[in-house]
Amino acid sequence: MSKTDNKVSSSRRSARRVPRWRLTAAGLALALLPTGAAAADGGGPEARPESERRASTLAWLAFPGGVLSVDSETRTVRYRACDGDTGRVPDPDMRVTRGVASGEVTVDDVTYAYDVPLVGRTRGIVEVTRPGDEPEGLVGEVVTEPQPPTDPVAGRRLLPLAGQLRQVVDASTANPAGVTVRDLSGRYGDQQIAVDGTFRPKAASVIKLWILVELLRRVDCGQVSLDDGVLVAPADVVDGTGELQYEEFPQVVSLHRLAEYMIEFSDNTAANVLIDYLGGFAPVNALIDSMNQRETILARKMLDTEAAMRGEENYTSPDDVVALLGAVWDAQILTPASRDLMIGFMAEQTLNTKIPAALPPGVPVAHKTGDLPDASHDVGYYLIPGTEVAVAFLTSGPMAGGDETVRRLARTVYDYLVEPAPGPIEE
Repeated sequence: MSKTDNKVSSSRRSARRVPRWRLTAAGLALALLPTGAAAADGGGPEARPESERRASTLAWLAFPGGVLSVDSETRTVRYRACDGDTGRVPDPDMRVTRGVASGEVTVDDVTYAYDVPLVGRTRGIVEVTRPGDEPEGLVGEVVTEPQPPTDPVAGRRLLPLAGQLRQVVDASTANPAGVTVRDLSGRYGDQQIAVDGTFRPKAASVIKLWILVELLRRVDCGQVSLDDGVLVAPADVVDGTGELQYEEFPQVVSLHRLAEYMIEFSDNTAANVLIDYLGGFAPVNALIDSMNQRETILARKMLDTEAAMRGEENYTSPDDVVALLGAVWDAQILTPASRDLMIGFMAEQTLNTKIPAALPPGVPVAHKTGDLPDASHDVGYYLIPGTEVAVAFLTSGPMAGGDETVRRLARTVYDYLVEPAPGPIEE
């Protein structure tokens, strides 16, 4: 949906509060309480240490079938769900009170009224009112980058790892690097750590993860089926990594095979065909924007050297990668079925010279590599039972040196995780 085609208006939040009467009693009780361990302990945000409950300027509300994104600094919102996309909409009358952004916008006669805490792992509400229909209240979990830990005390056990990773990054003088790690198991209280987490190199093939998520999001919405076929012409075929380039064309290729090959073989032809199928760069960048990932952009196709020479480049950061991986893992941006399919593709990755090569044989991982002459990355999940984590290792500089830096970072994380769990840490 083009913003230029929309009639957008905003009104003062004081004139209209989100009515909570339509929610169930359970929904009312949970609406603005934190999720996870903090809620189970009976404490709201007020019960957390100040350092663990800082409000962000960026947050998005994950509800079934979509998101409501809030940027409180620029006073803008974006509703993107199965039923449509408002684009980034200004709400100059947005109010931010006690860490909660509240406001209302109307786009194409549909009104979106919202109360979204700017603290992750809390709950927020967006009420959607369409002409002639009863208001629909959507309640979901708030996501920030990073998400706060569910257990700050347990989370502190992961903090020393940051110092070890800093030593590796500092020693990699020829290959600037950034790394982000998020606990997914709860063993470390879902803590996230980073060393230069906003480091922004060329994304290389890591950008294919966002292409896949946008495709699977449409599958979840019932808009497409992975059994659908796409006609691939000889002109669509590019070289580099991948298997499709060795087949005969034209032929119809299923969306499932395109998605699978794009991840398992890092197939460049499959990625470019899917970009076209999805409608170009804009829908993938809309996904990125809806999750407030400010360091990531899809600006060119795979192996488009002319675009690269014009300065059109794909970028990302370790924090943005882990934010995506975390949202996928938590089924906040995809359904559990699509989440499992995506991680299954990543677990069958055939380019295994970085994270898997650094770990002992048999350690379960699901990952996606990225390689350019001046960039080397590997990102994904360590699937060690009871100690699952999401990781992003990104480097720039000569690829060979970057490969080695990624392996050193990957092994440093693994060695830390398999150490016996430390005892309690005093507050």
